[in-house]
Amino acid sequence: MAIVESPQMKTAAYLFCLAASALPLAHAQSICTSDGVRAPVALVERFINADCASCWSDAATPKVGDDQLAIDWIVPSDRGDDAPLSAAATRDALSRLKALDRSAPKQTLTITTRVTGSGAAALPLRVAHGVSINNYIGTSIRIKPAPVIPAGSGPWTAWLLLVETVPKGVEGTPVPRNLVRNSLQSLWNNNSTLSNDEQTRLEESRPMQIPPDADPKHLRVVGWVQDAQGHVLAAAQSRCEPGD
Repeated sequence: MAIVESPQMKTAAYLFCLAASALPLAHAQSICTSDGVRAPVALVERFINADCASCWSDAATPKVGDDQLAIDWIVPSDRGDDAPLSAAATRDALSRLKALDRSAPKQTLTITTRVTGSGAAALPLRVAHGVSINNYIGTSIRIKPAPVIPAGSGPWTAWLLLVETVPKGVEGTPVPRNLVRNSLQSLWNNNSTLSNDEQTRLEESRPMQIPPDADPKHLRVVGWVQDAQGHVLAAAQSRCEPGD
């Protein structure tokens, strides 16, 4: 039976290939990767309940150092769409809290996780994203060459987040934020059942949907890899450079 591709399927396929290859983009577009960006030494995840409007502008919001990566999650409220921050809430925040073995906060919760790999021992983690097309954006996360995952350490989980950068002062925020707009998780485990090509890298490339209220110009990706015990082994964040 022949398969007829819809325009949506073609768009998704194009974005998938764009993210997977991470080739330079066309003139006047941006090349957005973690290449040359200093790897964070810690994740600082700030969770805000969507029902707590004042939490967004709270002067006591924890700040982060230059070598740390801030990640801002809006947690869905029991009030649903009636919560004041519901437009930016994502159920992915609940998945992340579950992975951290924490409950949803009534107001705010900040969790700092150290990145265990650094210096010469750091894993070659790379994240990248392309341009937005039809409310989708191509994204990828990769370790190449692929390390051997020690027995008992795997499978590893790769987290890739599409975040919207929010400067200090916007809507009253006292700190710059990386507001999570979408996310994906991928389980990685290298073993003899993989092809030779697959054994040379650990990779996930996928288009992510952009929420209607997000500003595509302020989007980028951040990601990390953690082992089965929850230790963060490597982290990375993209930066956009002008294309040639």
